[in-house]
Amino acid sequence: MKASVTNWGLTVVAAASLAACGGGGDDINQKPAYLGSVAEATYDGNTNDLLTAGLGKTGLASPVAPAYADPLNPTAAELRRNAIHANYRAMLDMTAAGGYGSLYGPNVDAAGVVGTGEGKVAGTEFIAYADDGTGKQNVTLMVQLPASFNAASPCIITATSSGSRGVYGGITTGEWGLKRGCAVAYTDKGTGAAPHDMGADTVPLVDGRRASAAMAGQAAAFNAGLSSAELAAFNTATPNRFAFKHAHSGQNAEKNWGQNTLQAVAFAFYAINQKYGSLDALGNRYQTIKPSNTIVIASSLSNGGGAAIAAAEQDTAGLIDGVAVSEPAIEMPANPGVTVKRGTTTLAVTSKTLVDFTTHANLYQACASLAPSVSTSPYAAAFTAGFASTALPIAPNRCAALQAKGLLTATTTAGQAEEALQKLRDYGWEPESNTLHASLAAFEVAPAVAVTFANSLSRASVKDHLCGFSFGSAVAATGAVNTLAAASLAGMFATGNGVPPSSGVQLLNNQGKLGAGRDFLSFNAAGVADWNLDGALCLRNLVAGTDAAAQKLQAGVNETRRNGNLRGKPTVIVHGRADALLPVNHTSRPYAALNRQVEGTASKLSYVEVTNAQHFDSFIGLPTVLPGYDTRYVPLHVYLNRALDAMYYHLKNGKPLPASQVVRTLPRGGTPGAAPAITAANVPAMLTTPAAGDAIAITAASIVVPD
Repeated sequence: MKASVTNWGLTVVAAASLAACGGGGDDINQKPAYLGSVAEATYDGNTNDLLTAGLGKTGLASPVAPAYADPLNPTAAELRRNAIHANYRAMLDMTAAGGYGSLYGPNVDAAGVVGTGEGKVAGTEFIAYADDGTGKQNVTLMVQLPASFNAASPCIITATSSGSRGVYGGITTGEWGLKRGCAVAYTDKGTGAAPHDMGADTVPLVDGRRASAAMAGQAAAFNAGLSSAELAAFNTATPNRFAFKHAHSGQNAEKNWGQNTLQAVAFAFYAINQKYGSLDALGNRYQTIKPSNTIVIASSLSNGGGAAIAAAEQDTAGLIDGVAVSEPAIEMPANPGVTVKRGTTTLAVTSKTLVDFTTHANLYQACASLAPSVSTSPYAAAFTAGFASTALPIAPNRCAALQAKGLLTATTTAGQAEEALQKLRDYGWEPESNTLHASLAAFEVAPAVAVTFANSLSRASVKDHLCGFSFGSAVAATGAVNTLAAASLAGMFATGNGVPPSSGVQLLNNQGKLGAGRDFLSFNAAGVADWNLDGALCLRNLVAGTDAAAQKLQAGVNETRRNGNLRGKPTVIVHGRADALLPVNHTSRPYAALNRQVEGTASKLSYVEVTNAQHFDSFIGLPTVLPGYDTRYVPLHVYLNRALDAMYYHLKNGKPLPASQVVRTLPRGGTPGAAPAITAANVPAMLTTPAAGDAIAITAASIVVPD
């Protein structure tokens, strides 16, 4: 627990102090100044609930989303239900064989006991915007307060959204807290799934419904901010386009992710005290439940995990007790001065930022996917066959184009592909990531992330069309821009991930020889379909170049770098060794060394690296689409839950945290697409004291991870 902290509710935004009143020395419970109006809804845990929106374990397991009564005008309640369904399924392997319903899921209680119920959680949900009064920020915050919350032993966890998702994007992390009776503090961190439709000039509201920009005004979750003249010119030049908040808000959202997470925690304290704070004769509620008597754990995964790390670093008010995160996106200092070793090998390239290593992947990943050495990896055969069915040898053309630019030297496609694969390894990807590149390339992960982050970090407007990219619907066969189905837009709050390709919106190349069209199907000036190498090189120049555009992005990057000072907070980071989206050599490994360099012997960080684990647990649960994920990889989510368990009992009872270690898991094996059911033996425990050959050594500015 923390020492008493005064005026914590507004410290994170430097607002005015709260007035001290009676109530046993407690302050009056006042709404933080950055919060707008608060919507409140209570769910009975039967017809509707906090965790499953009334769907229960069985409903979440269904791959078919619940239908809308009117698909063109879904209600706020329907959108919430479908957002929970979509976001829950996007994070986890939902197959019984993969662990859903046995290792994790609504029916598995806080102690890990598998029940027969549906796992619904009664309670109250509070939603509000955090804003500076302009309506341009409108970061969504949400607090879920379960009916099982124990005011005598209060706890809060954060569940900041992963990726660029909306506020329900951290629901699978929130599940841990709801089962434990903790309040859960969520934020979309200034990202979000639903776009500004530039053609119709409609925008999303906080609950996902759509309205005209004029009618929504400052209540819009996101408006691209063009004047009437600019909007008209934009639509004439580039019709059927969409602006997304993460890419086009002009806010450089990532620099605020730590603050947004702290704001969510302060909101949670406010909401809790509105219900449980002591009450005086005048009807005033007091801050009875406060940081000094509440366990607060910052948690989440991916970008949400990075936000939790940032929040801990920025926590001058003492809101957070501990941190437990999975596969965090951490932006390292420009020159961290740390060394990363695997076994006896010192890694030459580490500590790069997300936009740096993602733009590198965007250059080489499609070509590398053709390497004979990875021909049996998930989606490799379909990757080649799928693009061959378009009659466009896109990936081989990318290899040849890289060679023509002097970026590869081999003269055959196979040789170029192996060389491209080595380029990825040389830039910090572990060999265990080799078998993931084909599927990530086929799903356009690197270009989608690179374009979104480049826009955000550059504070680019949608009208800038940075590097010639935009977002819009496209004809599947030809890639030509077309009109998005109205129902897709109406439900995108629920189904979108905020980083197109998503929910029918594609990544477009405005500068293709044949006109604007889907990025990977576009042709260069010579009439060759090379997966838009020119666009990829432009994005790469923003990271590595020196011109004005590059300097603008690089200035944005510098605003997002973390410092390694967790302020003595106990922390557990779990990360999959095979992660090909957020490679361990650029994120968790060097951050652990940086933290030890900064905090020295005061560091309380444990780093747990999990073998046979990667970034997308949900891909394991797609055996017909991605056969081979099921035989090769185990769910990292199991280890996030265990990290949260370990942190909770450490803070509550003083139980020692697991030491830094490699956890050696056992793949399920068997036939790709039909792997045997997972068992406890596949996912061994983290240990307080690991075997010598599994112990990770972290010293000042150095980390050594055993093979």
